[in-house]
Amino acid sequence: MDRQTDSWSLLVGGCLFFPGLFFFFKRTLTQLGCNHGDATTASARAVSAVQAIMASSAGVIIVTSCEDVMRDRHWLSESYVVFATPYFVFDIYTMFLCYRHRLQVKGHEGGVGVGGYLCRELLLVLHHLFMVLACCPASLFCRQGRGDFFQGLLFLAELSTPFVCLGKVLIQFQQQKTLLHKLNGALMILVFFCCRVLLFPYMYLTYSRYLRVPLLRVPLEVPWPCNLGAGLLMGLQVHWFLLICRGALRLLLRPATP
Repeated sequence: MDRQTDSWSLLVGGCLFFPGLFFFFKRTLTQLGCNHGDATTASARAVSAVQAIMASSAGVIIVTSCEDVMRDRHWLSESYVVFATPYFVFDIYTMFLCYRHRLQVKGHEGGVGVGGYLCRELLLVLHHLFMVLACCPASLFCRQGRGDFFQGLLFLAELSTPFVCLGKVLIQFQQQKTLLHKLNGALMILVFFCCRVLLFPYMYLTYSRYLRVPLLRVPLEVPWPCNLGAGLLMGLQVHWFLLICRGALRLLLRPATP
């Protein structure tokens, strides 16, 4: 009963924390002179960065605390999942606000609807829904108290998010030609590749060492829903990594304007 009460408390806390943090950032930026749209967009990205830092910190604590990758437990592995679940729901809404602001800046006052937003950000929306509807129940109910180490590794995937958010904010405020933007872009590519693309092969490699079996045999030892989830998530990360690299290459090859 106490565990159930704690879970509800964490869930309610997440429901209050992330929207509250968003409105705090938005009000602060508005008071500093930002217009409504810029304050909304920057606040959404600031909340994403804060959530990512919290998740990465939890991941570091869990990974460094678990010697046995399957049997060792850490309370953060489930508690943070419950606390962070409302963020992914709220972020779908804030992404829509950012999308609407971008269109208004471009002069599209009409036709800023949910349909266009879903077409434009379909992969991100599906990713967030997958985290809430599949990853959260799997983490809380299907693991049966095993694999906290791997749960911590998944938290570490968020380590690249602050760099992504900072890059978007710098572009939003016309700072894409600064040294800070270039350094942030290089770090973003490196961290994204290590923490999101290489993450899943590393997880399979770690499990192969745990089982003392060849790496190619691990997918046969893992339940098929885990293989399916890992494949879907890794496919998304590779897709986004290629988009990031294409954007960086376009920026490097763009001729300098006088």
